[in-house]
Amino acid sequence: MPKLLRALVVAVIALGGMSAAAYAQTKPIVTSLGPDFPRTEIFIGNSFFYYNNSMHSHVLAMQRAADPANKAAYRATSVTISGSGIDWHDVESYFRPKAIGSYSFDDQNNVNFNKLDKLFDVAIMMDCSQCPIHPVLKSVFTEYTKKDSDIVRAKGAKPVFFMSWAYADKPEMTAQLAEAYTVAGNANNALVIPAGLAFAKAVGKQPELNLYAVDKRHPSLAGTYLAACVVFSALTGRSPVGNSYLAGIDAPTAAFLQNVAWETVQEYYGK
Repeated sequence: MPKLLRALVVAVIALGGMSAAAYAQTKPIVTSLGPDFPRTEIFIGNSFFYYNNSMHSHVLAMQRAADPANKAAYRATSVTISGSGIDWHDVESYFRPKAIGSYSFDDQNNVNFNKLDKLFDVAIMMDCSQCPIHPVLKSVFTEYTKKDSDIVRAKGAKPVFFMSWAYADKPEMTAQLAEAYTVAGNANNALVIPAGLAFAKAVGKQPELNLYAVDKRHPSLAGTYLAACVVFSALTGRSPVGNSYLAGIDAPTAAFLQNVAWETVQEYYGK
């Protein structure tokens, strides 16, 4: 796409005049994890994950709300380093036995020592917020998405990439990040979670709703909840619309975010 045309597309989308799916020039090859959707996840990333009591806790709450009869089967954890790039993480070590996930606590605060056939079903990984498109660091993103995908598969889990969002004052990042993550997903036969596209769609539809913290980079609670809805939809193939877990957000706003998430996932995967 010529630079001028691309700039016009981004400008129109920023005004809410086009679908967020228009940001993705390359189409994802992997559009589902299959009928047996994951029940256990590890989130590997940085502060974009751990803001607002950690995204993994919100995704887990949505999963349990959607399947209350089997809520004990769902488990999630998060390994984050502030400001980290994908190469800061020793993913191999996160799957070592008798470490992460080896015990948990029940509702009465009793320790349960978990006997697990498999530590995690999926590993959801992200790079630093600008690393995949940074001229100095984007080659590291390419190298480590391959390296870490191989490690995750060797441990019996599926690699999943989390497409992060643009900074509030740099909307052009949306298209760039969408392309970088989609290309990496295709290169590694990995599912990509289009959270960044959902942010752009929500801003286009309801710009008065603040999805960002004061630094214009990290998510507000609404931003974290929107991203969690996208994660839930991408992993399960199910709509988050009507899910009873609202993260303390008022019902109309939560419903809006649920709908944006589902629309984005459907558009990105071409369903």
